[in-house]
Amino acid sequence: MSETVSFGYEDIDATEKTGRVGEVFSNVASKYDIMNDAMSGGMHRLWKDRFVKRIRPQPGEAILDMAGGTGDIAFRMADRGASVTVSDINQDMLDVGIERAMERGIDGLVWSRQNAEELDFSSRIFDAYTIVFGIRNVTYIDKALREAHRVLKFGGRFYCMEFSSTEWPGFKEVYDLYSHRIMPQIGKVIANDEDSYRYLAESIRRFPKPPEFEAMIRAAGFENTRVESILGGAVNIHSGWKV
Repeated sequence: MSETVSFGYEDIDATEKTGRVGEVFSNVASKYDIMNDAMSGGMHRLWKDRFVKRIRPQPGEAILDMAGGTGDIAFRMADRGASVTVSDINQDMLDVGIERAMERGIDGLVWSRQNAEELDFSSRIFDAYTIVFGIRNVTYIDKALREAHRVLKFGGRFYCMEFSSTEWPGFKEVYDLYSHRIMPQIGKVIANDEDSYRYLAESIRRFPKPPEFEAMIRAAGFENTRVESILGGAVNIHSGWKV
């Protein structure tokens, strides 16, 4: 019997997920940043600033930004002098990021198409590994976490920002309504793509809760793990160290 994994609220054959997710991000790539502003009221920019502040990129550090196609996190870290490799499984997303970098005159970034579950990089070569709003889309999260651990140097740090379900009374109901009803409609109006944004909303609900995900990070070999919650857990910054 073939193994099934989640694709939003749908359970599909594990072999199909990478392709299905790829279609979603190819569909939304050109409007991805506009949609992020529309869906978060611009707050995603503040969350990303906060995220990079936690990482504290240093000049000359080698950092892998996984699922970072459009460059939002990489640009911020490069501004602080880090040597950033931007990786994404989706070439359309990388193409958007490369174009944005050219428009901004940002040089020195390395762009590399990679599958988070099977990285081509050698072991122990990066000082930090970052992944923002991307790990919930991989087929096998545990494999991606083990690969993150493998490519980090000893003393290297892992940082992940991901959505989850908020537990704030009152706000939880508003958030659920927004995610399931309004977000797909915004996608329909701005990106002419209701289904992709319905998947993105549903994928948040299927992602492990913060304590469960933190346990997965520890199981991959990371120590000193931590969860920093934003908006009552609607967004979480996870971190850990390779020691």
